[in-house]
Formats: sequence, structure tokens, C-alpha cells
Amino acid sequence: MNVEIDLRDLARDIAREAGDLARRRRAEGVSIAASKSTLADIVTEADREVEAFIRARLEAERPDDGFLGEESTASESRSGITWVVDPIDGTVNYASGMPSYAVSIAAVRGGVTFATWEALAGAVDVPALGETFDAARGEGSRVASASGTSRLHVASEYPAGALIGTGLGYDPATHAGDIATMQAVMPLARDVRRIGAAAVDLSYVAAGRLDAYFERGLKSWDLAAGSLIVAEAGGSVVELPEDPFGRRMTIAAHADLAASIADRVRSVN
Repeated sequence: MNVEIDLRDLARDIAREAGDLARRRRAEGVSIAASKSTLADIVTEADREVEAFIRARLEAERPDDGFLGEESTASESRSGITWVVDPIDGTVNYASGMPSYAVSIAAVRGGVTFATWEALAGAVDVPALGETFDAARGEGSRVASASGTSRLHVASEYPAGALIGTGLGYDPATHAGDIATMQAVMPLARDVRRIGAAAVDLSYVAAGRLDAYFERGLKSWDLAAGSLIVAEAGGSVVELPEDPFGRRMTIAAHADLAASIADRVRSVN
């Protein structure tokens, strides 16, 4: 019995069910429930409903596991395994009617931060685009769609320069530093993409659609599933120390490119 595969399959099935719920609620119309860190950082009623759905499904299947989600109170694990969940990653895209949003579910063992956990399984469902990315520790990464299922591999050659994804924080005070970092990385880039959902960015790195992705300030639920999907696709995910605003930098790419981006980030931070 392979526990990691069982956890992956559970994460995938629940992510798809939750993605269907999010997509239906989007079609019915979005209600903004609140702002979080800034007025631009919103949470919708669907975020809360989808997280409650995921939590109930996980509790029914694995009642001894812990839970860490973006929209509700964390619970301690009795099994040693914790589920790290972002019910709708890319809420601004979701509220605006853009298709780049995702449900992200991961099972981890140990701590509840990237530096302290061992990621066991994860799934990222992109309901508006009909794709589900998943991974189990030691078993590789996959993407499933209406056309079938295929294995994922990060890109390792960039003859025209790397296509790089990134993001900006919601706090305007951080934008100047983020733009300076982007300028430092640009000599490595063919072009830059701003998708607006970390779980999608990371999944696209795993699939070779993006060559790299970097962003400061990601939370555990933003990257838990996506970072494992990258790693199991042969990539590297690294974190750099906090900036003056307390935000760690996450970089995902083939190991060589990740190291080159890290060097350029350090040059301006």
C-alpha cells in the first residue's frame, strides 16, 4: 500500500469536486465577503464555502489529520499528517471573471511551513480550464484534462531566454522593491508573465509552460501542492530569507536556473 498515492488520489478527487463547486458559484455571480491585508486583497463568499466543503470531505475521510486553510481556523493533527488548503487561489482573477484560478490541496508531514514540512501529495485543479495537476512523493507529477493524462517535466533549455512568471504583493509599499527585483532578473528572461495565482504558476513550471517562477510573500497554502508538483517534475523550489517587509522569496525552476535567479535576487536585496 502506497500512502502517498492514496493521499494524492484523495487530494485530486476532492480538488476536482471543490473546483466544480467554485466554477458553479462563479457562474451564479460573485459576492465579496471581506478584504484581508489591503482593500485589493479580497475574499469571496465562495472562498469560504469551498474551504468548508474541502474540510468536511477531508474530515470524513481522514478524521485524525490536521488542517491548515486560508479561510478558517487550523486544527492539530493526531496522525502526523496535515492538509494545507487554498480553496480558491487567485481570488482576484476569480472575482473578475478570469480563468486563472485554482483549488490547491496538499498533504504534508511535520511542520506547516515550506522549511519544516515533508510534502507527501498534492493536487491543483484549474476548473475554468479543465485541468488537474497532481503529484505524490517519489511518484512524479501529472496533468489530466479531457485529452488524457500526461507526465510533467520542467524545462531545462532556454535558447531564447527563460519565460518567467512572477507576482506583486498587495501592499503598495512593497511594489518598488518587487519591480527592482524583476529588473534584476530580466537579463535571464525572454519575457515575463503575471498570472495571478501561485498554484497555477507553479503547475505551469512543472509542465514546462513557464521556465521559472518567483514571488515574495507566498503563504503555506499558496505553495504546498504546487511546490511538490514542481519537485516531482524534476524541478527545484527554494526559499530565500525575508525582506524588510517579512516576506520570503520563493523560486521554482530547474535547479540551475533557480540558482541563477536567486543570485540576481540577492544582488538587490
